[in-house]
Amino acid sequence: MTNKCYNLPARHLVFILLIFVSLGLPVQASQQFPEASPVPGGIAIIALETVDKPAPQVWFGKYRVLVRANENRWEAVVGLPLATKPGIHRIRIKPASGKEYTREFSVAAKKYKEQHITIKNKRMVNPNEDDMKRIRKEKKIIVASLAHWDERPEVQTHFILPVEGRLSSPFGLRRFFNEQPRKPHSGLDIAAPKGSAIKAPADGVVLTTGNYFFNGNTVFIDHGQGLVTMFCHMNEIDVKPGIKVKQGQVIGKVGMTGRVTGPHLHWSVSLNNARIEPKLFLAE
Repeated sequence: MTNKCYNLPARHLVFILLIFVSLGLPVQASQQFPEASPVPGGIAIIALETVDKPAPQVWFGKYRVLVRANENRWEAVVGLPLATKPGIHRIRIKPASGKEYTREFSVAAKKYKEQHITIKNKRMVNPNEDDMKRIRKEKKIIVASLAHWDERPEVQTHFILPVEGRLSSPFGLRRFFNEQPRKPHSGLDIAAPKGSAIKAPADGVVLTTGNYFFNGNTVFIDHGQGLVTMFCHMNEIDVKPGIKVKQGQVIGKVGMTGRVTGPHLHWSVSLNNARIEPKLFLAE
């Protein structure tokens, strides 16, 4: 049956809304971001029994979880690593007062596509011994940045796309470099001309910057409560660690540093140290 509500005058729509409210029927709220997608590489949003202030502390595994207010209750926004197995999982909740308790939630299966890439620079596929020393040293910095936790009461979770361009490689691809299997793609690649402006997707603080073997010129932005974004392969970095950035502020320019086949931005979103689908934070 075709829905004719869009043809009704505004006064009639208001009258219908009042009827819903008077009957106690649910009214659709404006969409919140990120979107719930309880699959490996996605997000589970779990309503909590606790209503008291301050917000409860929540853990998924050994990592703290982002907690936000939704109307008159708290909810946990849980990042699910790509290695998460389908089935029942638990979060641990510690209220400001009262006993600790757990909540179960279900994770569905998701199969990601494969991507085969040919890299001309063989060292970017099979690094030599000196390269590996550098990679191991850099990995500690990268992992620590993506796992960073900053206690903030409010976190902006409705993002904008950091650069205008073609979405060239989606999140979660099972990757093969020169036909050698590698870890799944932990971000979203956006192809854009070299020098294109890269903008902060949300308010935050620049956590660190650096040049890394695989990632090239890289910026990390801390948005609070375990929500961190990473921007790789940049040509220029226009921000320094410790500065506050606003949504839409330019942080650098697109390049092709590190392991690349052309100019693009690799954009990763980390939530409770899980790399998750960036598009869940976007309206479009």
